[in-house]
This record gives sequence, structure tokens and C-alpha cells, in this order.
Amino acid sequence: MKDIRLLMIGFGNVGRAFARLLMQKQVTLENSYGIRAKVTGIFTARHGACINANGIDLNEALHLVENKQDLGVLSTQSFKGDTFDFIKTCPADVLIETTPVNPQAGTPAIDHLRTGFECGMHGITANKGPVVYAYRKLNELAQSKGLKFRFESAVMDGAPIFSLHRHTLAGAEIEGFVGILNSCTNLLIEAMEDGTSLEDAVRHAQEIGIAESDPSNDIDGWDAAIKVAALSTVLMNHPITPLDVDRTGIRGISSQMIADAKLQGKRWKLVCRGGWENDKFIAQVKPEMVGVDSPLFSVAGTSSFVSFALDVLPGLGILESDPSPKTTAFGLLADLIDIYKGA
Repeated sequence: MKDIRLLMIGFGNVGRAFARLLMQKQVTLENSYGIRAKVTGIFTARHGACINANGIDLNEALHLVENKQDLGVLSTQSFKGDTFDFIKTCPADVLIETTPVNPQAGTPAIDHLRTGFECGMHGITANKGPVVYAYRKLNELAQSKGLKFRFESAVMDGAPIFSLHRHTLAGAEIEGFVGILNSCTNLLIEAMEDGTSLEDAVRHAQEIGIAESDPSNDIDGWDAAIKVAALSTVLMNHPITPLDVDRTGIRGISSQMIADAKLQGKRWKLVCRGGWENDKFIAQVKPEMVGVDSPLFSVAGTSSFVSFALDVLPGLGILESDPSPKTTAFGLLADLIDIYKGA
């Protein structure tokens, strides 16, 4: 049995979902993979931090945070300092990084992971920023120390995109991809098809927790662009940032455009593309009308879809239906298993 100590930076919706999943899958981890995991540290921006080398009571941690109380009461040692001091202080084997994405630079998540590697910890993140802005450097640093860098949840939540490429599609070359990678805009466009204005659709999405208080990253295509950059960087070995993506959001889609598409039996979708065309790499996010002959036509609500063109397969599609924080948490858990299985 392998005892594994986990340090969690961030304990928001995804972090808490991971804590619940870790407890739910405890028996599976032990019996199927020989992994006995315990969380020895949690650091949050709003609810303090705690360290317990013997393992934190996750049920109690969840209770405290969900009741807006401080985690410090669970700590068995005093701590003062910032996130980086915490990483250096907490005894752990794996850093679980779930802080919000910074689409312009990828920090501070990049620095969290770098500090973790320098302290001898494997790194797992749900954050797209480090993948886009520092994939090669972080991967090289991890490998130089005999560690692993994993990030399955960075694109399409827990759907097996990166692990599929790493394992099952070993030897295949991805030549391009097309898909719907931003679930929020997919939901907004669908609401507009039912006669709701974009403004009202955004308010509803905010009420149900799909859209942020500032929805511009979704509406203006930044979230989709950073996902295109992540897929291009990792799967196609072509490092780009969101600034390199030809990006158009959905603000320009009018009710008349929605109606015209319906008359033609088509729908508007925010379509993401990446791949080589005539020796030029194309990376694009823009609204397109798609017909019933397109696999994108029936992608509904908060679902996501990506189709890959490969040198050995004419097409391979992955559909993720109605994701949740638990879906993203599963990607983190799958990364943990991937690091330690067979070790």
C-alpha cells in the first residue's frame, strides 16, 4: 500500500468536489490501485489554511468552508506566510492546484506548481494557465526531478483528452481538431434560440452558477481561446497563447441571425478550431452556423464536444454531457491514479 500525502491549493467548488470524491473513492483507490491518500494541507484565499501531517478531517473542512468559517482550527501546527511559504512548509507528495485561471499570464498557478516541483511534489492542476504559458518549462522541471505534471481537467473538465493522447493514441499524430469547448456560450446561444436576450440569458447563467459575475471571458471567447491554445500546445506540439488565436465571441449574434439560422435548419455555435492548413497553423474561435450534418449541431446546454483528425483515424469525437465540479474533480483523481499506478 502506497501512502500519499496531498496538499491542496484552492478549496472552491472544484477543490471541495475533489475532497468529496477522494472520500467516496477511498476503498477503490486502496483495493484497485494500492493508494492510501490523505490531505495534509489546505490553503485558501478566503478561509485560511490548515496543516496536519496525520491527515485533515475532510468532512470537517467541508463543513467549515461551507459555513464560512476558518480552516485554521484544523491545523496542528502554526503557520504564517503566503501560498509559497505554505507549499514549502506542508509535508506532501502531490500538489493539487485548483486556483482560478489567469488567461493573460497563467500566474500565480505557474509559480505554485514550480514551487511544488522544487519541493519534490508531483503537480496536478485543473488550471489552463500553466498548460498554455509554461507547459514545456514545467514539464522539463518535473522530469528533471523525477516527478510528473498532470492537467487532465484543464480542458473539458474530466473528459479524457490528454490521457487519451498520452496512452491510447500513442503513435498517432493529431493533425487538427474542431469542437465546442466553452459550455457557457453554448447554453447562452441555446437560450437565445428560445427567444431570450443575451443579457437575460447571462443573468440566468449567473444565477445557476454557469457564468461568472464578469462573463466577458466566456462571451468574448477568451475561455475558448485558452482551451484552443492548450490543445495546440500539448497535443500538436505547437505552443501558442490565447493572443495567437483568431478570436471572435458571441456578442455579435443577433436575434435576427438566430431566426435566419432556424429558417435554414441550422444553429449558431461558438466553434473552436486548431490545425495545419497549407503549411500554416490555424487557431480560431468564432461563431459559425452548423447544420444537422455536423456533430456540433446536437451539442446541447452545457455539454462540450471535440473531434480530432488523426493520421491513422479519419475522425475521433468526444462528447461530455452537462459537466459539473464533480466531473472536473474526477480529472484530478484520474491524474492522481495515473501518477501512481504501477509505482
